[in-house]
Amino acid sequence: MEISREEKSNTVLKNKISYLNISEIFYSIQGEGSYSGYPCVFIRVGGCNLNCIWCDTKYAFSSTHKLKIEEIVKKINKYPTNMVEITGGEPLLQKNIYFLFNKINMSRKKILLETSGSLDISKVPSYVHIIMDLKAPGSGEEKYNDYDNIIRLKPSDDIKIVISDENDFRWVEKLFYKNNFKKFEKPIILQPVHNILHPSNLSDWIKNSKVPFRLGLQLQKYIYPKKNRGV
Repeated sequence: MEISREEKSNTVLKNKISYLNISEIFYSIQGEGSYSGYPCVFIRVGGCNLNCIWCDTKYAFSSTHKLKIEEIVKKINKYPTNMVEITGGEPLLQKNIYFLFNKINMSRKKILLETSGSLDISKVPSYVHIIMDLKAPGSGEEKYNDYDNIIRLKPSDDIKIVISDENDFRWVEKLFYKNNFKKFEKPIILQPVHNILHPSNLSDWIKNSKVPFRLGLQLQKYIYPKKNRGV
């Protein structure tokens, strides 16, 4: 009998102590994606395979410490929320991330995974809600997009693309027409680079486009304007 990818990912080796490189764990309001506005505990892992020009979490590339997965779960269970986002950096760079998925799922929490889309997501369990942050040309990292991941996504998953200028916006329009985005339950979320592209400009492009995009703002930037970490 064939074993599902979920069963494979849920198989945790006995007597194995697993670690992850973690940048920070914090409790905040979800500021991005279709779950924005909800209280959420964030696990920011260290390390990234990309280096986007506008990245606002570069401290996660090097400011890290090793934590046992059991310790991570204990920390997140202290917060009064059922929602957990695993973000980065790039979470899928660390093979032990699948052990973390399993442990959190055992706590019956809602798991969100933010990933760049540059790494294969086929092993991510279906109980994980994926937020795929594909890279537009303005990021400087467009060439690393794995477009096969669009097919691998579930209809309920999110695609979020950060937009720095009109060239990025037109690129996303072409991407929409080249790919089967009709299977998704929600529209692509377009998010302006904070303090670079004014939301009103992106709003006007969305209003005049034939593609049913959704505007997304980084709520945390407006709620906590003086904080760069832990939000």
